[in-house]
Amino acid sequence: MSQFATVDGASSRARHLELRAALAPFEHAVDATGALQLATTFGLFVGICGTMYAALGISYLVSLAFVVPAAGFLVRLFIIQHDCGHGAYFSSRWANDIAGIICSSLTLTPYANWRRQHALHHGNWNNLDRREGGADIFSVCLTVKEYRSLPFWRRVAYRQTRNPLLIHILLPPLLFVMLYRVPFDTPANWRSERRSVYWTNVLLLAVFIGAGLLLGFGRVAMVQGPIVVVAAIIGVWLFAVQHRFDDTLWARQADWDFTTAALEGSSYLRLPRVLNWFTGNIGYHHIHHLAPRVPNYRLRACYDAVPALRAVPSLSLGRALKSVRLALWDEDRRCLIRFCAR
Repeated sequence: MSQFATVDGASSRARHLELRAALAPFEHAVDATGALQLATTFGLFVGICGTMYAALGISYLVSLAFVVPAAGFLVRLFIIQHDCGHGAYFSSRWANDIAGIICSSLTLTPYANWRRQHALHHGNWNNLDRREGGADIFSVCLTVKEYRSLPFWRRVAYRQTRNPLLIHILLPPLLFVMLYRVPFDTPANWRSERRSVYWTNVLLLAVFIGAGLLLGFGRVAMVQGPIVVVAAIIGVWLFAVQHRFDDTLWARQADWDFTTAALEGSSYLRLPRVLNWFTGNIGYHHIHHLAPRVPNYRLRACYDAVPALRAVPSLSLGRALKSVRLALWDEDRRCLIRFCAR
């Protein structure tokens, strides 16, 4: 079970500075690598979509056989967009923004709005006293005491909103297809971010109309719809599991420490090499929270080069899949638990 470090403030700062110095060489984007990754991922996604359209002439079931790998390429494009939002993917701001907007035309995610929302998450993850800032239904949770203090009907509501079928199967496609079309959780004074939602809708409409006129609107829905559904389910689970595993770490503000929260409150998800490729190395999430400017294509090298990053507990794929039922933080036992666990 994870435990917060009991070191004093000076020791904590020293450890943080030591790690930051070790990670600093990997925080520089390699533009050629980024351009190659973007081109190959985009090209392979378009290519497999083309295969699916061609397979419609044989059978829709044959076409659907390619949905999972197509969704994998779309998840990879989302990771690239995510890196662009951190200013990590390319060395220049304009290149990151252009690449992020291009990716948004396929991921259905408004680039500027999601970028700012996600920045809030990076300032508040696993902080029990700051769950209202940068928190979301996929990563935030109540404590056991808070849950028990709720009226009966609110306990029922909370349990239902944490039902794995709802939160990991039904909600993700709804989020990307419908909720991201409106600035539903965007403050009114975030004017440019709210505009980005509407401009993304214009871009998506243009892409859909162009593809529909070229390929047929029904065919576009038959191919792209299942891809978006599967990619949304995979993508949301990937981001959720990065902080929702049994021995993750939550703390009150007085005890919250950036470095410890990154190393113990973010997962190192141990995936097969092919899944690491499709997910843009997002499994090295503890490194990403320590240094968000490390691009995805340098995370593995960073992990191999810095011994302290390999000293953290790892999360197997099987254990990660089981974590979808974890819903409450037990402050006494310092772990995430299921509703029936206590």
